[in-house]
Parts: sequence; C-alpha cells; structure tokens
Amino acid sequence: MKLDIKVPSPGESISEVEIADWLVKDGDFVEKDQPIAEMDSDKATLEIPAEESGIISINVEVGETIKVGEVIGHIDTNSVTKKESEKPSNFAKSITKSEKPIQEINYANGFPSPSAKKIIDENGIDLESVKGTGKGGRILKEDVIKTFASQNNNQDRSISRRKLSLLRRKVSERLVNVKNETAMLTTFNEVDMSSIFSLRSDFKEKFSKKFGVGLGFMSFFTKAVVKALQDFPDVNSVIDGSDQIFYNYCDISIAVSGPKGLMVPVVRSAEKLNFREIESEIKRLAVRAREGEITVDEMSGGTFTISNGGVFGSMLSTPIINPPQSAILGMHNIIQRPIAVNGKVEIRPMMYLALSYDHRIIDGKESVGFLLAIKESLESPVDLLMDGNAKKALEL
Repeated sequence: MKLDIKVPSPGESISEVEIADWLVKDGDFVEKDQPIAEMDSDKATLEIPAEESGIISINVEVGETIKVGEVIGHIDTNSVTKKESEKPSNFAKSITKSEKPIQEINYANGFPSPSAKKIIDENGIDLESVKGTGKGGRILKEDVIKTFASQNNNQDRSISRRKLSLLRRKVSERLVNVKNETAMLTTFNEVDMSSIFSLRSDFKEKFSKKFGVGLGFMSFFTKAVVKALQDFPDVNSVIDGSDQIFYNYCDISIAVSGPKGLMVPVVRSAEKLNFREIESEIKRLAVRAREGEITVDEMSGGTFTISNGGVFGSMLSTPIINPPQSAILGMHNIIQRPIAVNGKVEIRPMMYLALSYDHRIIDGKESVGFLLAIKESLESPVDLLMDGNAKKALEL
C-alpha cells in the first residue's frame, strides 16, 4: 500500500509552505513518527513526520513552494514486513560482533539532526568542531552552516549563496510594509535601573530556589508596560480601515532570537499574571522558540511588543513596529554611567529606552507620557509595580 505524504496545515490563514529540507533520501526506509522533512511557512519552521513505516519516495525538491494538503511523496508500507523479517538475523550478527550495549542515537545526546548530518557528510566537516545549540546539545543545521562558514573564511575568499527561507522573506516583506504604510516615529528616554538591581540582588536567589526560574528584567518591564498600556489605551490599539480598535487586555509579544531568525511569542493576558507567572511563561516560550518548537498560535495576536537588543550589546536603536500593532518598546544594554543625583555626580546602571509608534493614532503627548510612565515604574518598582510590598509581590 502506498500512503500519500501530504503537507500538513501549519496554522490558520496559511495556504502554502516551502520545503526547507528533506531529512531522508529517496528510497530510504523510515519509521513511523520519524521526522522526514522540514517546511517553512511565513511564520515558523516545522517538521513533517512519517505517518507510517515504509520505503519513502520523494516527489518535490528542496526550495519548492507547495500548497497545504498537496502530496509531496509516498511511503510504501508493504516493505515493512520484509524489513521486520530481516531484523532477527541482523540483530544476532550485531550481538556476535560486539558485546558492548548499543547506545541509542537521538537528537538529545549531541548527535546531528539528519539535515545537519547531510551537510557534514557532503562538506567533510569534522563533527567535533561543531557545537550543538539544540535541546540536549543537538546539532542543528544552522550550527553546521555557521561552523562551515567560519572554517571557509579562514581558508579562502570564496562566496556562498543560499535561498532565503519563506519565513525570512515574509519578515522582510512585512518590515518594508511597516515603513511604507505607517507614520512611524521613535521617542527615547533613559531609566536608572538601581532599584531593580537592588531587588534582584535581595531576592533572586530565593526566587529561583522556590520557583525554578530566574528573577530577570523582563517581568519588571512587562509589568511596567502593562501598567502604562492601561493608562494610555491608544498605545494598546490598532487601525482597522476607518476604525480604531482598542484592546481591553494586554497580550505582550516578546521578541527572542530563534534558529530561523527573530521570533515573537506572546504572553497572553499579561495584566493578570504575577512576577513568577510572567517569568515562567517567558522562559517556556523562549525555549520553544530557540528549539524550533514554537507554534503559529503561540506567536499570533499580540497587542504590544517588547524587544531587548541589549542582550546583543545594543546601546540604542529604533525598533520597527510589529504589524498590525501600533507600538514597540526597545530595551538596550545597561551601562554604568555618571548622572546627577540631588546635585551630586553618581555612577548608576543606566539603560536607554526607545518607543517606536504609529503617529496616525498615537500623538507625541501620549507616546512621551507612555514612555515616561514606564521609566517611573522601573525606577520605583516597589511602589508602582508591587503595591509597596516586594516580598508579597514575589510570593516570598
């Protein structure tokens, strides 16, 4: 029996995908649930598993754009019986040759994924020179490409070319549209992070030990953003034709770097979450994004975005609005700088903040007031974000 391999739907409103890579070769025997291909949509990269065991035949090439539901290959399930009949004799031979137990090879113990192994074999790359960044040290395709590029640069001045993924092309298109279709402006301010540094120094060890998650900066920024959004509802709204739609909830998109580029998973109803819940959710989403497991639903529907360029060392930037949202907050690195405090010069941990916004519905007064409200919350977190009791707010 020949089983059709059809392109699964990666999410609502997505009608086509691109075959990013075949993880097996034409004519290979595949096991049920084994990943056989990677597909790119305009929002994420997903794996296609084998629905049954059998011999695979491949109908489309890497890079082809395919409609959802279209047949891209077949699995001959009649070959399973033959494969199973060969197992006892092969197994007996393996026991005879070696008395050592056979270690199962999987993605979680540092071995390369099929797509990564293909590049390693084709280019003669030393496996020990590649550092895996996937779950459990799994070597991803991106790890191999990075290593190969580094080795290539040290050896010659050749160039290489590869097609942009569907996700990257879609992101590029959306960013250009934002610049062309919105009246985007950016306003800046700076924040003294001393109070948050002090709180983290006092409570981060207890917090981590009790909840198994770190007390980072993101929970403070998320809380400050939620408070400001409630005070300035225009920032938590979008244009829909001739109407302005206001959201009565705060779904905060958190920009994180993933294997295929920038991802923006969403913390839902952040106004209802405490510090522990925010930190736990951000950690869960960030891990899923970096391991390529994030779903389209987990990245859709945010009302406001926070982007932290500071983790890469950025001092100042003008972040681009994440459509259809109307504003985005850019965090940056924290630098010890001299500032005037009560007429005296003191060294304080300072961060520049940037708010990019759509001037069509957010006026300068609202944008400046919104960013100032965030600054005030971050500089007085106990009073403005914790109701005057840090221990109670942190559940300690």
